[in-house]
Amino acid sequence: MSHNLSELSGRKGLTDNLFTRLGELAIKDGTPSVEELEKLAHEFLIGSANTYGAITFYDFLKPENRDKKIYVCNGTACLCAGSQESLIENLNHHFQADEIGHMTCLGRCHENHAFHYDGRNYSGPAVAENLEGLFSGNGINGDDKYRIKSSGTQILTSPFPGIEDYYKPLLTALERKPEVLLEEIKTSGVRGRGGAGFPLGLKLEFCRNESSDIKFIICNADEGDPGAYSDRYLLELQPHSVLFGMLTAGYVTGAKHGVLYIRAEYPDSIAICKNAIDELREKGLMGKGIGGTNFDFDVKVISAKGSYICGEETALINSIEGQRPEVRIRPPYPAQQGLFNKPTIVNNVETLATLHYIISNGGAAWKAIGTSKSSGTKLICLDSFFKHPGLYEVEMGTPLKTVVDDLGGGFKRPVKALQIGGPLGGLVPVWKISDLTIDFESFAENGFLLGHASVVSIPEDFPILRFIEHLFEFAAYESCGKCFPCRLGTKRGQELAAKALESDYKIDKKLLTDLLTTLEEGSLCAHGGGIPLPIRNALQHFESELSVYLEDKL
Repeated sequence: MSHNLSELSGRKGLTDNLFTRLGELAIKDGTPSVEELEKLAHEFLIGSANTYGAITFYDFLKPENRDKKIYVCNGTACLCAGSQESLIENLNHHFQADEIGHMTCLGRCHENHAFHYDGRNYSGPAVAENLEGLFSGNGINGDDKYRIKSSGTQILTSPFPGIEDYYKPLLTALERKPEVLLEEIKTSGVRGRGGAGFPLGLKLEFCRNESSDIKFIICNADEGDPGAYSDRYLLELQPHSVLFGMLTAGYVTGAKHGVLYIRAEYPDSIAICKNAIDELREKGLMGKGIGGTNFDFDVKVISAKGSYICGEETALINSIEGQRPEVRIRPPYPAQQGLFNKPTIVNNVETLATLHYIISNGGAAWKAIGTSKSSGTKLICLDSFFKHPGLYEVEMGTPLKTVVDDLGGGFKRPVKALQIGGPLGGLVPVWKISDLTIDFESFAENGFLLGHASVVSIPEDFPILRFIEHLFEFAAYESCGKCFPCRLGTKRGQELAAKALESDYKIDKKLLTDLLTTLEEGSLCAHGGGIPLPIRNALQHFESELSVYLEDKL
């Protein structure tokens, strides 16, 4: 991280954003030209090496992206479903190999066969088998449908009553002191829904206590865990729940500026959220003097450009500044020194969406739902292996078996494990399902991670070592490269797994264990530090299957 680059990028604030400008330069050819990068560097008073170094990181800005015409999802859910090989084979009849790129993930895990073409996402076997019709323009729009259901208290999946009714609690809240609202949030015990489960109230308090004339609220809508499409649901079908949360966080902390950083893989989300923001501005609920008060707050939507690591909060901040999205060393924490070196709150989509219920009903009402340490409700995403795939809202503490059997209807075909919480989440064998409940403590006590609560099914016939190789390959490709353990260790892990799969090579168990420990203890962030968890789960619970690939070398 460069403090000077942060300051230089912040000279124009969010109005003329360096990262957005880089994206605009890539629209025509898929990547900016060297001349355009040099001109932009001169305008922002930074070196051309900085602009070039930034664009070469992102899938949708780098020179290799030039002339790409279609992108195929290579996320874990589509991989395990086995849908993408035939899709690519069919696409080869319409495109040259170098015209086909990849995206991870498109959030179509409930039906797979996912790809992105001409600014829209498509999925499902019906579309994949009718490519001729799609490319001839026969009206296929790419819309998808999935089951949306609540079990218990309905909060995040409640019907939207209209802007006036929905924002009445905000106008009432603006009549109260910010510190009073903060206490309600702390009373609720709501914890971050992105993985670590850090209490939201404490994070807001840290930022509120910082003295600064400029503060930022960032909604991290770039958490691209394969298997998770709950963010997409909220952004597209409940955008005001997210915007309400950002406004509330701004009022509580004293921030006047918000950034909604949305994955490029979700083009509909970007368009829908921009329209929702425009609606609020028209009704005086965003911008200057909200609701006739002295509270000012506005939100800028920034489109990400294809990088999983931007789901890590400090890498995301670097990205907005137009720098390479490398992880920052902490401390200082973003709440103290974040975007443009100003106090910044970064929370994910679902976390911010909880604030409408808390502000409307009080912190005690949220606290009364769920368990003592994991309060409220949680969105769960089920993939295409379930008889009833879709998005479910459940109360924290709900048995996982209830989610799998009663809500999901069980599996369409035999499954041996579930990866819950994305690539860094735990690998839960099916015989452990009865031991878990949907809450942070249950998963941690059993050696897993709830995280985003996305569920990806691994079928009986999918080799666990191949799954391990996929995880290492994903982690290596998406590593920011800032620290050696992650940059090198993930690649070495992938090479070990690939060599064992392709030859009679046996992996030294001690070597693998040492590699995992180095990743856990030496990585700067949860990307490198988290990938060992599912690998260790696999070694523990699928020892018999993996034994033919492993040996103890003396």
